Amino acid sequence: MALRLRSARLVPTGELRDLVLRDGRCTVVDPSDHAYDVDESVDLDGRWVLPGLWDHHVHFDSWALSRGRLDLSETMSAADVTRVVAERLRSEPPADGATLEGYGFRDALWSDAPHRDLLDAVAPDVPVVLAAWDLHSCWVNSAAAHRYGVADHPTGVLRETEWYPIAERLRAVPTEVLDGWVADAVRAAAARGVVGVVELEMSWQLDTWVRRVADGHDALRVSCGVYPQLFNAAISRGLRTGDPAPGGEGLVTMGPLKVITDGALNTRTAYCVEPYADGADDHGILNVAPDDLVSLISRARQHGITPAIHAIGDWANTLALDAFEAVGARGSIEHAQLLSRADLPRFAALGVTASVQPEHAMDDRDVVDRHWSEWAERAYVFGDLVAAGATLAFGSDAPVAPLDPWLAIAAAVDRSRDGREPWHPEQAIPIETALASSVRGGLPIRDGAPADLAIVDRDPMTASAGELRAMPVAGTLLGGRWTWRSGV
Repeated sequence: MALRLRSARLVPTGELRDLVLRDGRCTVVDPSDHAYDVDESVDLDGRWVLPGLWDHHVHFDSWALSRGRLDLSETMSAADVTRVVAERLRSEPPADGATLEGYGFRDALWSDAPHRDLLDAVAPDVPVVLAAWDLHSCWVNSAAAHRYGVADHPTGVLRETEWYPIAERLRAVPTEVLDGWVADAVRAAAARGVVGVVELEMSWQLDTWVRRVADGHDALRVSCGVYPQLFNAAISRGLRTGDPAPGGEGLVTMGPLKVITDGALNTRTAYCVEPYADGADDHGILNVAPDDLVSLISRARQHGITPAIHAIGDWANTLALDAFEAVGARGSIEHAQLLSRADLPRFAALGVTASVQPEHAMDDRDVVDRHWSEWAERAYVFGDLVAAGATLAFGSDAPVAPLDPWLAIAAAVDRSRDGREPWHPEQAIPIETALASSVRGGLPIRDGAPADLAIVDRDPMTASAGELRAMPVAGTLLGGRWTWRSGV
């Protein structure tokens, strides 16, 4: 089927053109050119069109699951969390034997500390598992500690690898239930102009997404990563990054090798050169020794799989760049939140993409000012990375931030949210750079580009930060077919 989109304003130039979509590709034509036969013609009436948006760092099943969990994002203390838990148990208790799951608490700025005893006081019998906002820790009561095999834990606050097995068990919901939640989340993403994601769940998701596509869930491109514990299985199948998965109808591809080298800021486990500002001689956690990281990257390069290295603290970032340099491999550093000045030019020099989540800067600004206070000018330095020639790729790390690229774009260009003054505004980047970091193939749309498009009602080049966050999306097309349509 061929589709002609008439009167489309191309982002970023504003040129008025028609787009002919055929066989999954775009042809840019003059509005006066009537030489193309099409099956359907849609008048966009001057709406703006850009390549479909990508979220380059998502935990999709976790995002779908989190949308139904007890929301703790507005809580301000351990006592506040226990109050919210108690209210949920009174108003909407879980089914007999089920675990009450919550998500989104942030304890880095609390004056009190989470502890299992606090939850036991309001939930003595119902298992309660509360995942932290950054997904690097959880808080459990005694009933949950017994259920999930951590009864001897002294505090009930499990960090990093202590908590990951529990996270995997919580994901074990019936397939048809999870697929329904995922389908809802995919529709919500399409409504924001999203055409593709890099899926970085810890479990092997490539076969899962192939099955979903076969079942009709075909509104999203998914690049599926793999972690070291499943790396051999991926290699044995001969899959290289970018290869289409058999049965995935071209929508599911092999993604990167994801390696988590350190922790996270809010959990105070990001690996830093200097100890954290709270006075403890604590530099965070290094999960992967430097020699082991070099070995993993070298093996990934050998088998054509692009490395995506999680590094948040400045020391972790230096070690990740050292490993890329030692191997001579290209890839990405995921997060790159705190950087030494000497490492800024190394991204471009080594061909390493800074895969960053700008909305995290808005979530983290107060935590940075407290726990990285002496180095805050080196945190979330998107402007400095761009000036040093680095390539940026934007993501959400959903569910850590909502799967909505417009939020990341707004945060990157304005460095503010909720009416607050911009935080380190010197690190803001131009809107065109932010948009280019949220698509694939660059701007503007050119002949032969994939017919993956986002149609919006406002010019993003001139929109305010608030307008970007609420950007009205009139349509989304994937391979030339509509996955979202509203008003066009």
